[in-house]
Amino acid sequence: MDASSDSVSSFITRCPALPPLGFGAAAIGNLYQPVDDTVAHAAVTAAVAAGIRYIDTAPHYGFGLSESRLGAVLADLDPAEDLLLSTKVGRVLVPISGDGQGGRHGFAAAAPYEPVFDYSYDGVMRSYTESRRRLGRDRIDLLLAHDLGTATHGDAHGHHFRQFLDGGYRAMRDLRDEGAVGAIGLGVNEWQVCLEALGHAEFDVVLLAGRYTLLEQTALDTFFPACEARGIKVIIGGPYNSGILVNGTRGATPLHYNYEPAPPAIVDHVRRLEALCDRFGVPLAAAALQFPLAHPAVVSVIPGMADGGQVAQTQALMNVAIPPGLWQALRADGLLHPAAPTPSSPSSAGKVA
Repeated sequence: MDASSDSVSSFITRCPALPPLGFGAAAIGNLYQPVDDTVAHAAVTAAVAAGIRYIDTAPHYGFGLSESRLGAVLADLDPAEDLLLSTKVGRVLVPISGDGQGGRHGFAAAAPYEPVFDYSYDGVMRSYTESRRRLGRDRIDLLLAHDLGTATHGDAHGHHFRQFLDGGYRAMRDLRDEGAVGAIGLGVNEWQVCLEALGHAEFDVVLLAGRYTLLEQTALDTFFPACEARGIKVIIGGPYNSGILVNGTRGATPLHYNYEPAPPAIVDHVRRLEALCDRFGVPLAAAALQFPLAHPAVVSVIPGMADGGQVAQTQALMNVAIPPGLWQALRADGLLHPAAPTPSSPSSAGKVA
């Protein structure tokens, strides 16, 4: 299934035009802590009212809870399905005994299902069908293969990757060719598996979580050039690296990085970022949110938002005026990759809402 250079060069992306700011819906799937139904619904309502037109979710987020909550509120807010929606495949949800209220896989008080990896043709079709039912949508705009790679699967990566190429990818292509989904891609936490996949298959879009942020920019060396050469659009998830770049190091909340407690080296790195942001009077979270959008391959950034207050805060952070001197100071201090594009203004060439 190797993608020839001719097929890659002739490939035209089917990714719809995405807005600079999207809504990451993991938080309303009870990531880290329970969120009440009414609070989750209010968060989505506030996002739509604020003009956010793109929402990303997955079956894994609360084991169907995020998708079900979105389906309930969007039935009223978006009956014409004008909003853009992405969800993911690669896991199927298997019922478990009990109410599932204990914390599992980072989600608190989640639905009574266990997520089981399945990248087969039938597994992807089942996941897509069940997601569409929970979301109440006739069509999914973006369908993404979730969590391929060694960071998630370790030694089992080869097995899951082969299963995806032999089955799940074909299912995604079939769904796109039939018009059931608008575009297909990957939703992952590591760019290396994207480069591996691009050697075998064609994609419209990649959602890269946590790997192009103020804390790390190694994606600039090979991944972004590969995407630009193929016309692949990049969505940045996890711009706060699971929270530490929005909360900083000085608050009382736990310091999360990559969905786990932040190691000392990361905490020290964030302290250096905080010090420079303080010098220029810029909230760390504003710099973290706006930074990825300066790259020409990046079309959208999708921070998680758990309630209406976080929606308002995110809108405000997107519009903070960041002086060019901050980016220069970060680069001079070795905190930015030498080739990292930086926003020239709050509008970042018209890309920041």
